[in-house]
Amino acid sequence: MKNIHKILSILTLVLLITSCKNDKSLQSYLVETSGKDGFYTGDLPVSSVLSAKADVSEDVKETIKSIKKINIVFLPKTAENEAVYLKEKATLKNIFKDNTDYKNLMSMKAKGMNVKVYYSGDTDSIDEVIAFGYGDKQGVGVARLLGENMNPAKIIETLNSMDFNGDSSSLKQFSNMFNEN
Repeated sequence: MKNIHKILSILTLVLLITSCKNDKSLQSYLVETSGKDGFYTGDLPVSSVLSAKADVSEDVKETIKSIKKINIVFLPKTAENEAVYLKEKATLKNIFKDNTDYKNLMSMKAKGMNVKVYYSGDTDSIDEVIAFGYGDKQGVGVARLLGENMNPAKIIETLNSMDFNGDSSSLKQFSNMFNEN
């Protein structure tokens, strides 16, 4: 009986040790950067970008209902924070490097920014869309769109329907952080 108890104790210990990963996750990164000096962080409610009452198709309205929230972290690059910028860029690259949870959707370069878009879930039922971008003049940041059973085609239609020049104060504050430099 003592041997069985010892074996179970050792197995439990081994399982605990092997299940503890020291890898940084996107969620832990978002939490750690919240309130850090120099970072713009927050949740952008979908309603501030596009309301269910907007003049859009029923498909877009259904997509809006499938989106829970948008998390944003952005560090603008300045002459004073070059080392912090490089560290944060490397940290985010490591989070996405060889990560089996996030599948690469697309990569692009625009206006001096390198942007990679990832998703999690099935191709016809996405749970999360992540945009990671960095540029030597702009800075580094990540935006995460959380939802349930989001349809990629409907998300693209929804993004095309968004009024990025609208009167939403939340959206203006968000877009201003990219226009500061």
